[in-house]
Amino acid sequence: TTATLYFKDLGPQIGWTTVFLIEYTGPLFIYFLFYFRMPFVYGLDERFTSSPHPVVNLACICHSFHYIKRLIETVFVHRFSHGTMPLRNIVKNCLYYWGSKTRKIPYPTKNPFTWLFFFVSCPNYTYEVGTWISFTIMTQCVPVGLFTLLCFIQMTIWAKDKHCTYLREFKDYPSLRMPIIPFLL
Repeated sequence: TTATLYFKDLGPQIGWTTVFLIEYTGPLFIYFLFYFRMPFVYGLDERFTSSPHPVVNLACICHSFHYIKRLIETVFVHRFSHGTMPLRNIVKNCLYYWGSKTRKIPYPTKNPFTWLFFFVSCPNYTYEVGTWISFTIMTQCVPVGLFTLLCFIQMTIWAKDKHCTYLREFKDYPSLRMPIIPFLL
């Protein structure tokens, strides 16, 4: 018999570890531009180059911890099912992270933070959205609120895709489990 193989050129590829390192390093340094009130961003006016509010320091600590944690996870924790992604996607991914996960389904334990797995397919996205909502409330900043909205939209798309995959792959997958918001969405 004769077999015909078809190949599709996906163009230049980039490794996922490199992708995540690029995605997460950008927001860390971009935030510092605004936190340290760089004169080329704010001008030389003293009122704009320093902030007396402690919440500004707390927001910087929370933001920095979040992205440093992600960088450490990328290097030491993540395992990727696909070795690479098309290089052209890095622009979209970086716009998402700079302008502002493929695992098996974990099982809930006695740890209360895992109980969300009973109700949603992607609790990591639920928790991340909750974190960004908290950050928005803490900073009371409109751009952060817009970023949070965009995060929610993008993570909802990813959660719906992953939820559909779980429904296809696991015949006994709980029908009441939602993609990202318990009992709703």
